[in-house]
Amino acid sequence: MPALPPLSQRRRLAPLARALILATALCAGPVFALSPPPAATAVPGYAGIIGLQPDLLAPQAWIAALPNANALIMDRAAIDAQNARMRQLDASIIDLHTLPALLPQVWVREQIGKISRAPSRTLYDVKGREVGAAQLQAVTANLGLDAVPASRPIQYGLVVHRAALRAFPTELRVFSSQGDTDIDRFQESALFPGDAVAVLHESADGKWVFVASERYAAWMEKRFVGIGSAEQVFGYGAKGPYRVITAGKAFTAHTPEEPRVSDLQLEMGVRVPVLADWPVMDPVNGQQAHAGHVIQLPVRNDDGSLALVPALLPRSQESASDYLPLTQANLISQAFKFLGERYGWGHSYDTRDCSGFVSEIYRSFGVLLPRNTSAQAISPALNRVAFTDKDSKAKRNDAIAQLQVGDLIYIPGHVMMMLGQANGMTWVIHDTSGGSWFDASGKRVHASLNGVSVTPLQPMMASDTASYIDRMTNIQRIRLQDTK
Repeated sequence: MPALPPLSQRRRLAPLARALILATALCAGPVFALSPPPAATAVPGYAGIIGLQPDLLAPQAWIAALPNANALIMDRAAIDAQNARMRQLDASIIDLHTLPALLPQVWVREQIGKISRAPSRTLYDVKGREVGAAQLQAVTANLGLDAVPASRPIQYGLVVHRAALRAFPTELRVFSSQGDTDIDRFQESALFPGDAVAVLHESADGKWVFVASERYAAWMEKRFVGIGSAEQVFGYGAKGPYRVITAGKAFTAHTPEEPRVSDLQLEMGVRVPVLADWPVMDPVNGQQAHAGHVIQLPVRNDDGSLALVPALLPRSQESASDYLPLTQANLISQAFKFLGERYGWGHSYDTRDCSGFVSEIYRSFGVLLPRNTSAQAISPALNRVAFTDKDSKAKRNDAIAQLQVGDLIYIPGHVMMMLGQANGMTWVIHDTSGGSWFDASGKRVHASLNGVSVTPLQPMMASDTASYIDRMTNIQRIRLQDTK
């Protein structure tokens, strides 16, 4: 899929609409023919999507079709073992505990260089103007690479607010083409309140820090991290009780007394500690707590140091006392909580992209996945079925026939989650910027889905001659290795 050279090797989260329209990007799907489906089968459904009916846009229809929807896929012990395997085997996962106490200059510069490489193609700003060499030079200069010391003591911190992770220490948004301002080529990912990071370097203007989190290393605004001791950072939330966010997103109560934790956005799967011994009649930031959960959140003090303060999570904001049981019913229910949310490349727009979508679904069960499709698709810690250009159509069709709810299907740059079978087709739910299929006349129709969508796999086309299934590279099943 088209991307800046420095980013193309690191991410690929899924800009499908533009990719499909240009016939260069892909969007996996079940194995189907290279040629268009017969015109008789290309019957448009609801909203023009082949085979779609309104009842398929609710989780109940999919759950009701399953014989053992509430059976455990993995229990808590099995998930813990799976996460340990992920941390041990997957090179994209960063163990913050093992980073050196003194960070060598060469190593720090190497980490920054992996993500912050000077663009080699023409870029445009939000107004469609070409980003000039002087602008790019200023962005590159702000890396402050000459100021990296021979060795630097490592710093740890907690993220205090949803924060963008950027390829460069800049708010400048850049795009590959004029007029297309959805996919910012400097946007990488996002971190959420309570995420632990190691701070490796500071930008020349002092406004950004280069951080390593468990799943990604990039630049974030300095104002969104509180610096603390290793004990503070790694001890945060180490013991229960907890609240786990089970909504697509939830918000803390509004509180003018403590604006740092007022209306704070918490994403699906974020786990926060509960202050269970909070005196029942004592107000929390001016509000009595019976209608909410008293939780503890990290904040940044004026001097940049970390503090932990109480906050209220209203009971109206969906959460649970622990991670949800990993079942097919819960996988479907959690996925549908994002249905219709706008696609956000690299977690832009306070939303998420395709790999963030599946990561946060599984995070609500306590399951750790790599950040990007490129890493998820080949992770040795998962149950991987790989495909090459030489694999037969029969092999691909057989793999599709054996898909289970929650299985992840990859094509270059995109991931989808299997939902079930309906109207003679395999269906997926995915966060996508677009899609295409042939209509009854044989013309390929392009749809700017641009959000979390439910679509069939078989009709979906990546180009006039190749289906999503033809481009399928991997299937990953979230199970222990010795289970089916």
